[in-house]
Amino acid sequence: MIKRTLSEIESMVNGKGLKEEFKEFSIQGVSTDSRTIRKNQLFIPLIGENFNGHDFINEAIEKGALASLWDENQPLPQLDFPFILVEDTLKALQQLAKEYREQLDIRVVGITGSNGKTTTKDILASLLSTKYKTQKTIGNFNNHIGTPLTLLSLEEDTEMAVIEMGTDKFGEISLLTSLAKPDVAIITNIGEAHLEDLKTRENIAKAKLEILEGLSHEGLFIYYGDDPILKKVMKDVDITQKILTFGEEEGNDYRCELVHADVNGISFTLTQPEKEDFFLPMLGKHNMYNAMAAIATARYFDIPFDLIREGFYHVEKTGMRNELVLAEGFTILNDSYKSNPSSLLAALDTLYNMEGYSQKIAVLGDMLGLGEDEIEMHEDVGRKIDPEKIDYLFTIGPFAEHIANHAKIRFEKDRVISCKNKAHLIESIKKVMKPNSIILVKASRPLELEEVVDRLKEEVVLPKDKVI
Repeated sequence: MIKRTLSEIESMVNGKGLKEEFKEFSIQGVSTDSRTIRKNQLFIPLIGENFNGHDFINEAIEKGALASLWDENQPLPQLDFPFILVEDTLKALQQLAKEYREQLDIRVVGITGSNGKTTTKDILASLLSTKYKTQKTIGNFNNHIGTPLTLLSLEEDTEMAVIEMGTDKFGEISLLTSLAKPDVAIITNIGEAHLEDLKTRENIAKAKLEILEGLSHEGLFIYYGDDPILKKVMKDVDITQKILTFGEEEGNDYRCELVHADVNGISFTLTQPEKEDFFLPMLGKHNMYNAMAAIATARYFDIPFDLIREGFYHVEKTGMRNELVLAEGFTILNDSYKSNPSSLLAALDTLYNMEGYSQKIAVLGDMLGLGEDEIEMHEDVGRKIDPEKIDYLFTIGPFAEHIANHAKIRFEKDRVISCKNKAHLIESIKKVMKPNSIILVKASRPLELEEVVDRLKEEVVLPKDKVI
């Protein structure tokens, strides 16, 4: 984490007003949350739509804050406490992160994309950790606040940082990449997430390509070469940095083939540029592509294949993404963090290919943020669900009801159920569950379907004699 004197902090954020007697005090880390701030941290109060962090300065001090940045337009408390005045505390947070990153002797990998960026981050961090001291974005800290906090959490002796960058409009990744200054930039794919704001997939691709603005002049750009939108927009991209692509199609620099997928993970073969076999203990063919992006990056940083194989076995996964939850006599495939048509169809494909279960159930909620065609996209997913590979389909939410309505055309009567609320959903699932069932749970984040996962796990007990 950042450890600097207050005099240095004042200079890094172009601040003013720090009293002379405080200049040599040293902070150890930063926090924007007075509830979780730790001793000797720098408090950075932010102003949001429904809160003002400046109102919680006393709580921050009580918890051990050593000093605080302070918006010069806010009334300054009459306290004998180190304050550094800035024009805007959010911009000061970002500026501090930028300055700190530039002071570190570190290599940074920036990752963005519509789907898979968090999993790619987790896999890559594990591979890099086999050779280098590595840190990564924690959880989903991938926005204009989370990314600066991630950068400021880096230890001075960290050698590699894997930074996830999210966006839902133009300009956001431009900001994040200017802070992180990546040596490698990765785009995992272009999907439907954020169509509500960006309108077209081409615009989504252009927003993701902003990551190149901060890429080192001697850096590397890696992207999914099978993605039709990326292939289209890359024709107009002119950069001097090295480019590598990955995928299954001919012409990719890193090509792969799926060998086998089951409940234990996926086996796949790297066929280009060298032939190597791998096993990744993660679910779903789509994770082969995430692994390929990680392999290409790891090889760029001279990590041998034997360490890459080792790294695959020690991935620390971020929760609620293709998470296999073993309950009493049944299994839940918890993918409740987010949902869009591409990721939902990939999750269904994972469910289709999981063997050894007596019953397969899909629980699908609304896919949000899809823009003006959101109803049609839900309808299209409903038409594509295979009734031969799922026993029951449950939906929740007004948009997901369109999935159900169009799935009913192909499913037998009473196998597709639209539920009014979570209580109705849970009770409806309980009525049809068999021992050794597997249940996919997937929806956009605001639906909070992890509550359904938790309730089923707590309330349902089935015989275990046939459970894998």
